[in-house]
Amino acid sequence: MAKRAGLSAGLLLAAAAPAFAHLNPAEHGSFMAGFSHPLFGADHILAMVAVGIWAAMIGGRAMLIVPATFVITMGIGFALALGGASLPFVEPAILASVVGLGLLVALAVKVPTPVSAAVVAVFALFHGFAHGTELGGAGAVTFGLGFMAGTALLHAAGVGLGVGLNRFGGMTLSRILGAATALAGIAMMAG
Repeated sequence: MAKRAGLSAGLLLAAAAPAFAHLNPAEHGSFMAGFSHPLFGADHILAMVAVGIWAAMIGGRAMLIVPATFVITMGIGFALALGGASLPFVEPAILASVVGLGLLVALAVKVPTPVSAAVVAVFALFHGFAHGTELGGAGAVTFGLGFMAGTALLHAAGVGLGVGLNRFGGMTLSRILGAATALAGIAMMAG
């Protein structure tokens, strides 16, 4: 089982291609452009899946509330960017979210659901803001709905992965995956 989890984690990391994470803003505006956006960047994939795994580790209502809070707050960040608001340190905060969420999983941090929702909301604001600044404004609603749907899909995959790993391997496998996520985030910061 550990070999399968390690292989799955390796494939997940290898499949995440940061070079394809950010589409040309001139091509933005469609639902599919928005939907595909979080599916082709290592930073997006790792952070979104980590949110789901962490929610699964906490369990109960957190498996719905934590990912939903992320998606909703990401939408707020998107709207703020489209409205011309200013938010400093967006890219460093996104990379910090990969490391931070990976560490929360690696350390199996269990906090009340409202606290975990607040933590992911902070990271989500930066993710959404980045999406909004990359978009020229045309097709913002359809693009926004698309990237929110793509993000929700990654969260669902993370929850499913977390539930499966926790059921068959205890939290050890999830924690290993969290550590790998944090290390990948550190590597992205260095690169």
